[in-house]
Amino acid sequence: MYVIEDKGGAIALMLAALFFLGTWPAVLTLLERRGRLPQHTYLDYSITNLLAAVFIALTFGQIGESKPNMPNFFTQLTQDNWPSILFAMAGGIVLSLGNLATQYAWAFVGLSVTEVITCSITVVIGTTLNYFLDDRINKAEILFPGVGCFLIAVCLGSAVHSSNAADNNKKLSGSSSNYKIKTSNVGEQEVNKDIPVKDSTNKDIEDGVSGVSNSYINTEKAKAGTAEFLIELENRRSIKVFGSKTILGLGIVFFAGICFSLFSPAVNLATNDQWHLLEQGVPHLVVYTAFFYFSISCFVVGIGLNIWFLYKPVLGLPRSSFKAYLNDWNGRHWALLAGLLCGFGNGFQFMGGQAAGYAAADAVQALPLVSTFWGIILFGEYRKSSKKTYSLLLSMLSMFIIAVGVLMASSGHRRH
Repeated sequence: MYVIEDKGGAIALMLAALFFLGTWPAVLTLLERRGRLPQHTYLDYSITNLLAAVFIALTFGQIGESKPNMPNFFTQLTQDNWPSILFAMAGGIVLSLGNLATQYAWAFVGLSVTEVITCSITVVIGTTLNYFLDDRINKAEILFPGVGCFLIAVCLGSAVHSSNAADNNKKLSGSSSNYKIKTSNVGEQEVNKDIPVKDSTNKDIEDGVSGVSNSYINTEKAKAGTAEFLIELENRRSIKVFGSKTILGLGIVFFAGICFSLFSPAVNLATNDQWHLLEQGVPHLVVYTAFFYFSISCFVVGIGLNIWFLYKPVLGLPRSSFKAYLNDWNGRHWALLAGLLCGFGNGFQFMGGQAAGYAAADAVQALPLVSTFWGIILFGEYRKSSKKTYSLLLSMLSMFIIAVGVLMASSGHRRH
């Protein structure tokens, strides 16, 4: 098996993981905003996410000579290491639940703020657990100030969301256009007749295909940041958010953050057996084998729940079917790409963590730096917002830059 031996290589892997894990949420968000059902997107994503883990196991896990304390992937499949396997699979379950939650949270709270809050919760809880599980190989005097920076970023992220929501409400209330839209919780607002309202609460698509058609796009595209743009987006997207309560989105976000905070410590336990549950002489689960089992459980949970959501949808989404999913090719290549990015991102994170310590590898949770970049470039988030929102956004990003630097500086070197 291939082992990262130096701190520089571990940091390089963590930086690659940072980019991959910050990009795949933007891809899924793009598909939802174009009208593709999240159930369909997540089913595609789950397939390539698993394939990435299999590829990593069959290549990096098989490179080089198998050693007694670090066996190759195929050798380890036959060993009695079920306690470690169960920890790895538990990590996959909580990650899958967190990912499922965030695909809805992105619509209600926004890509940038969702990633800020979930990743900060992950660092505050998960990094603290990993520090003690790693026998404190990271420098506490550097590590915990970094954790504090992430905690501050949670508060700043919440403030950004609140300020931006107020800006959007002001835009909508002050719009002089002829737009009109109906929602369940608010009355009627004006909507242009060129953009028909897409009623997702009463329409089943069991025999159809999800995805937005040209009939839902105005001939004159509204400028990002305007009231017309916000209403166009609401009519086009698959998850309707106008009139929803703020507490709903934040509740989903905090649930996802707690799930994410547990998955890295679970894989840490799987690969290092800090609780000495393996029989004497049985080698620890190598990171590639742990990641393989981790991804298997992530796949099973993701596929199972999303097939259930096809027939029992949540949050007002239309009912679909497995037939409709198979026929839905709109944006499928993007969903498959997102699965590869997430799979390799997680794999690189754990490969780096095995060498430098999982607490330092959690520096990839600064992925909101990447997600916010995509949110601004691709989706026009925060366009035409107030000076207050821009100031809070800049403060939040600055705190994340400081946090990721401090957290990576805390990395130690694991003694194999």
